[in-house]
Amino acid sequence: MKIAAARCSTISSSSSGSVRSLSIPGGGSQSAGSCPCCPRPWRGIPVSSPSSRAARRPGCCRRSCCRSASARAGGRPLFLPETAGSGIFAPSRSPWGGGRKGLDVQATQIRQKDGIFYFVSYRAKELLARVRFISRFYGEHEQIPASHVARDDDIAQFISRIERTDRAFQRGLSRAKVRQLTNFYETAVTQPAIPGTILLYTSEKLTFRAGGDGVGSLSEPESKFLIIDGQHRLAALHFYMQERPNDAGTISVPCMVFDGRAEDFAAEMFVIINSTPTRINKSHLIDLYERVSWAAPDRKFAARLVERLYGEGDSPLRYRINRLGGRSQRDKWVLQAELFNELHRWVRGRWRSIQLAGGSTKEVPRYYAVVRDFLRAARTAFGDDAWGNDAFMVTKPVTIKALIRVCADLAREDTGPEEGREARWTQRFAPWTEMGAQFREEGFYERFPARGEVERVARVHRDLARAVKIEARKD
Repeated sequence: MKIAAARCSTISSSSSGSVRSLSIPGGGSQSAGSCPCCPRPWRGIPVSSPSSRAARRPGCCRRSCCRSASARAGGRPLFLPETAGSGIFAPSRSPWGGGRKGLDVQATQIRQKDGIFYFVSYRAKELLARVRFISRFYGEHEQIPASHVARDDDIAQFISRIERTDRAFQRGLSRAKVRQLTNFYETAVTQPAIPGTILLYTSEKLTFRAGGDGVGSLSEPESKFLIIDGQHRLAALHFYMQERPNDAGTISVPCMVFDGRAEDFAAEMFVIINSTPTRINKSHLIDLYERVSWAAPDRKFAARLVERLYGEGDSPLRYRINRLGGRSQRDKWVLQAELFNELHRWVRGRWRSIQLAGGSTKEVPRYYAVVRDFLRAARTAFGDDAWGNDAFMVTKPVTIKALIRVCADLAREDTGPEEGREARWTQRFAPWTEMGAQFREEGFYERFPARGEVERVARVHRDLARAVKIEARKD
């Protein structure tokens, strides 16, 4: 095999950062280091023609990325992509197969309870080509226009609408802030220019192929990332890139990537981050779950239920829902997002009948009354010793979510009159009084073993429903 050693690209080892030269039968040398998407060592052989973009990985995974030179059409020598040294593996097709065109990146998968997101390091130029700006940013002699926001892009529409209407976000148009950051990039030599992570979001569900220890290959979205946090830093980086491309080209930017599985979190995180130190108008906090009302009326329905449960005087959850911008000092029992998800799960399954009954105007009050009466009856059944007591798990998120599911099951089979419903259900829930001891915080997770929060909610749901002879449904 012909070796063009002068063209050999090097890869830094993840453990020591060094690159060593290995001898090859027949002469020449090759680079050895850490595989970007698999923990095993790999060897890149340079190519005599830059048109051949492949990399050889002997003994790695035996897929397309590891085929030998003889398996390639025409038997051409292999090429080690120059981008591999920067942390981006850039074949014309994914090295893991699957036929998806585009780039794959090295990433670390991070799990926190049931949440999953990814850490990726991008070169400045590569990152700027992969993001879109919702705000318009100004430099000394040019500007970055705001990207067009599609009508069906719920998160982008939500962020764009707040930035257009709320004075708290007019600082997004600040020339001074961008100029200060650009100047900081120019003067930061020995200290990191961007030490904090940029938070990115895509509505697409990305594919992660693990190689070991949480490190692997992450597919990239077809569309550009939305910037949840870091628009000013990246805007300043854009202008710095225009002025000093060589210096900016050496900057790697740490990023956290959230995909379509974390839609609710992305919107809520945007509000949390951007509400400090400047406070956002409280009306936008309600919009957090009405942001897709024009596309999904069932979501708007569920959002209105959450709003009533938070604010109505006869609601057992009044001021107990953890909502952004809420001023109540009372201890909170459940996140707005978690309660919304459970109510939307119920509403979505009944949406056809809700529409036939008259839609949101008539049915929101009726559904609120059902949930209110159910929770009041449950409160009576569990008693004051368990309800609202931190030593018990009755008013913790896992049980509240399970109770909403039981409420949905009961509402399907008990279509009796509203008058006397709370008393009727209180009597039916009498067995829960005896179950109260099972919900003591001490030993709760042993009594309700599960592999995660999702499974534990389902288990508590089944046990509560079984005790009062209600059929627990999975939908």
